[in-house]
Amino acid sequence: MTQLHPTACILCSRNCGLTVEKEGRDIRRIKGDPAHPVSQGYICQKAARLDYYQNSPDRLTKPLKRQKDGTFKAIGWDQALTEIAARLKEIKNKHGGDAFAFAGGGGQGNHLGGAYSRQLMAAMGSRYSYNSLGQEKTGDFWVNGRLFGNQGCHTTEDAEHSDYVLFIGCNPYQAHGIHNARDTLKHIRNDPNRTMVVIDPRRTETAEMADVFIQIKPGTDAFLMSAILGVIVQEGLMDERFLTQRTVGYQEVLDVFRKVPVKAYCETADVSLDTVQSVARGFAQAKRGCVRIDLGIQQTLNCTLNGYLEKMLYLVCGHFGKQGTNNLHTMLLPILGNTDERKQIKGKKLKRTAYHGMMPIAGIYPPNILPDEILKAGENRIRAVFVDSANPVLTWANSQAFEAAFQSLDLLVTIDVALTETAALSHYVLPASSQLEKWECTGFNLEFPVNAFHLRKPIFEPLVDSLPEPEIYTRLLEKMGVVESYPWLTRIAKLQPKASRYLPFLGAFVGLLARNPKQFPFAASILYRTLGPTLNTAEGNIPDAAAFLLPLCMDYARRYDKAVRRAGVKGSKLTLGIGLFERLINSPSGAVMSRHDYDEVWQLVANRDQKIHLAVPEMLDALRNLSITESTSQAYPFTLMAGERRTYNANQIYRNPEWRKVDKHGFLRLHPDDAAKLGVLKGDSLIVKSANGQVQAVVEPDDTVRRGVCTLPHGYGQRFLGGAEQGPALNRLSASDWCEPFSKTPYHKLIPVRLETIKEVAA
Repeated sequence: MTQLHPTACILCSRNCGLTVEKEGRDIRRIKGDPAHPVSQGYICQKAARLDYYQNSPDRLTKPLKRQKDGTFKAIGWDQALTEIAARLKEIKNKHGGDAFAFAGGGGQGNHLGGAYSRQLMAAMGSRYSYNSLGQEKTGDFWVNGRLFGNQGCHTTEDAEHSDYVLFIGCNPYQAHGIHNARDTLKHIRNDPNRTMVVIDPRRTETAEMADVFIQIKPGTDAFLMSAILGVIVQEGLMDERFLTQRTVGYQEVLDVFRKVPVKAYCETADVSLDTVQSVARGFAQAKRGCVRIDLGIQQTLNCTLNGYLEKMLYLVCGHFGKQGTNNLHTMLLPILGNTDERKQIKGKKLKRTAYHGMMPIAGIYPPNILPDEILKAGENRIRAVFVDSANPVLTWANSQAFEAAFQSLDLLVTIDVALTETAALSHYVLPASSQLEKWECTGFNLEFPVNAFHLRKPIFEPLVDSLPEPEIYTRLLEKMGVVESYPWLTRIAKLQPKASRYLPFLGAFVGLLARNPKQFPFAASILYRTLGPTLNTAEGNIPDAAAFLLPLCMDYARRYDKAVRRAGVKGSKLTLGIGLFERLINSPSGAVMSRHDYDEVWQLVANRDQKIHLAVPEMLDALRNLSITESTSQAYPFTLMAGERRTYNANQIYRNPEWRKVDKHGFLRLHPDDAAKLGVLKGDSLIVKSANGQVQAVVEPDDTVRRGVCTLPHGYGQRFLGGAEQGPALNRLSASDWCEPFSKTPYHKLIPVRLETIKEVAA
């Protein structure tokens, strides 16, 4: 009888539930898991090819140490961690904690190890955490902090129940990001009482399904959204009752939009005034409207302002706190911090970087500045970097700068499943177990009113000598002497009666931290070593790495006790969180953890008055001073929108190019008229050249893009098995300083380039 193993997709933030049929170490079949509480059997074509990740021939099997000649030698774990620990302690003692930075961590669905990796920063006394959210979402997080009172407040969109949906700078058909994306899009398209509007420089697959498509000029999103808001406010279509009851400062905001020159802004965005007016009226008058955005407006000009305007669209119209609108949501894992630059944290000012003086947003520093902080900060420079589940050399802006910076470090350590382009530059490479070989979880549980969590058990044994991240970090911290052994605590965990529901252990654990507050930052590893081995699921598995979820569940149940009880979790005030923890570790396909009422969304607003503070001075000043910025020039006449989502591209998890059924080259899409002027046909090659570098790309004429615009997909450029680059390595084109000055978010969707034929280059 075939056994189906529940797990989840690891390719995007939706992390849909899957069932895997295996034979030995091979995956024979992957299907959607109907038991998953969120995706309920939904699956896309990318998830069905996860065997290319799990059984990739470039999997790492042994720790590697770089030799003087640049080659790698396989060594044992004890040697690797002993040497790394010694070098970290030496760097800290000589240069201080600010000489250390952490890069990456997590990835799509690889979140359980995050609690353990953060401990290394505490051990080093560093706050410098860089990850991909820092080149995508921090402007948005900053705006959330000003509006809702905490940068950890995050909104979600209920597109599946909405009457009128605005998709701005996103393509859910390919990028997903909403509930069961393709099914939801089909339902909206086929319902005559619902309206879908897509705003994008390219006529995407989602745009093909839309009722209204607005093909905006790249980089003018702030003008278009301001124009829509101008129409709404100038025609009196805002929800004044909502604004009066639920917001603060709305009159100042409305005054700014009353002065928006709507017609001129439409001309700037190169869109029809009539269409903008129609969309503004339809959205404002809809019973349930919502807005979904993504990197299209988050990696371009005015990206922080774009995040503000996107929220003004639904807030000014009162499309918030109801079914089918935008809402806040809860999170079990604390993925985002709250680093408001106006405030002190525990009596201390925020740590700014040595060279750029950059502040963190939501606890994250922007990757764009990391090379400079390594190369240009003098005696205060970063000298050691730990890279976890990330490939900055390939996936962060300006690959050339990262190569130079990483090669100058005193210590570079990479934890990954393959010898990535970043790992190839490292002093030590530590082989991680794959996401299907260890206990793992989905941290992006971003749903409202019903929220779920998926703790996934391993399907395979770890490959050869690889280890899961919780074990790697715990061993390293033990080598550094910061995590102590507590055999008495282990004994309590082992001997406590099952009926006691972990209470004896929790009491002893809290007492330990009270007596030893310096051990608090290392609570995850202490729980892993003491409580972890004693945990048991109904199936007899030991989810040791999930032990740290117990206190998180306790805290979650304390804050949202009514919602947790509505989800069917039982327990007293003392044991409700324990009941939630037991549900999660015993639900292989994931479990609902809370059911909120819609009026409870206001309890998630962090402002003391539980109102949304609309008047953000910096954003209102930006609106008053909004001006046209031309990115192209005679030298670089084309606009490249880099990182397009397509049918067979994904994150860097897929390194084997054989996984792609189509678009194996990563085509350069450009308008047929532009292709004709350049004298190229489909299959010809062009050199794409920016001020920062160049790549070669294969042409595909495509009338879905505007004239003067071209696109390239992300997920290419790897040197698989040490060979040549597989497709365009986009970040050879992006420059570190081509970014928003405020958040340092790179303008990936607006790179000025010129296109040259191979003949021109040869001449």
